[in-house]
Amino acid sequence: MLLVEKPGMAVRYDRGMADASRAVPVMIYDGDCAFCRRWIRRWQRLTGNAVEYAPYQEVLDQFPQVSRESAEAAVQLVVPGGEVLSGAAAVCRSLRDARGCGWADRAYGKVPGFRPIAEMLYRLVARNRTLVGGITR
Repeated sequence: MLLVEKPGMAVRYDRGMADASRAVPVMIYDGDCAFCRRWIRRWQRLTGNAVEYAPYQEVLDQFPQVSRESAEAAVQLVVPGGEVLSGAAAVCRSLRDARGCGWADRAYGKVPGFRPIAEMLYRLVARNRTLVGGITR
């Protein structure tokens, strides 16, 4: 089995593994991070019931394809069918059906240069969550 180790990498796992048949994607995030919780609440308002959200501290055992190290480093999006997206890829994909936000997923997949810039910005924010959290309140 492959695990996501770098933000933005998509990995497939065997359909027989837990949660491969979920109807909606699940965004796994750091529930101990105030910055993360605040942004998850914003995304929930945008995505409604199209995405489920769960702190890794409570659900990691239900998603064997996601390592603790990956979940601590970046948000993880487990999509129906078994694909796992991480970091900016997860964020953009989660907003695919959100009104006015679908452009992010399209740009991530099609606009040259968007993906590496989005991943770089995601890593920068993730490494400085406390500082950025105070700025984005």
